[in-house]
Amino acid sequence: MKARFALLLLRIASWLPLSVSRALGRGLGTVMWWLGGTPRRVTERNILLAFPELSPDEQRALAKRSLKSTGELAAEMGFVWYRPWSAVRERIVEIVGDEPVREAVAAGRGAIMLGPHLGNWEVAGLFIAEWGDSLALYEPPHMRELEHVVRAARERSGTKLVPTDARGLATLVRTLRRGGVTGILPDQVPPIIESGENSVFMGIPCFTQTFANKLLQRSGAAAYFGFAERVPGGWRIVIMAPDEALYSDDLDQSLAALNDGVEACLRRCPEQYQWEYKR
Repeated sequence: MKARFALLLLRIASWLPLSVSRALGRGLGTVMWWLGGTPRRVTERNILLAFPELSPDEQRALAKRSLKSTGELAAEMGFVWYRPWSAVRERIVEIVGDEPVREAVAAGRGAIMLGPHLGNWEVAGLFIAEWGDSLALYEPPHMRELEHVVRAARERSGTKLVPTDARGLATLVRTLRRGGVTGILPDQVPPIIESGENSVFMGIPCFTQTFANKLLQRSGAAAYFGFAERVPGGWRIVIMAPDEALYSDDLDQSLAALNDGVEACLRRCPEQYQWEYKR
């Protein structure tokens, strides 16, 4: 029943203009704020830790804007997943900094977009198929009834999905070595202790995945941070070069550069980061 209700809401949202969906999403975020449940508590705690230089009133205001932004993200997913890719692509109003990526791929080098939980990462993931042969690891959602919607949505711009197993990883490495592209969520908490190490993020030691570092070492691909910032009328794709330490064989240096890159991205639009995520 939960899955059917979620699918119904997504379908209804897909029929609405994007501006209307976002307005409804901000209303949903306001309700989450006043309910004072777990999303608000986690958001306020994370912002307190990440921005100690802000006053309590400023932290509170940022937390409230963040929940509204989360509501916008949820409400616009119907538009992103159900509308044709051409309709979503028309709403990408600006692309900043992707020339180096296109040059690298044109020269035969693979590219990895490190896209944190910022803005609309589904839009960013769809966009990278424009760079070249795109492949991504895929794990079915917890609600299996949503799988056909999510899978179809993520593949419709041209990206091919492979399972998150040894065979899928081997396929991904081969694709990158041939000059293909992929996207990774660098701030996603690893599912098992062997998949990560502690590294400082926003001044706080956080469990950080080592997958990106290992994939860079195995594939020889170039890495870029990127996200789809929510702006009036649609999204702005922003691509940023990483610190060279990201490619270091020293895991501590590489993970520090990974977290620094995520921080550099989120400081551009901190209210659009998923602060209710328990990093």
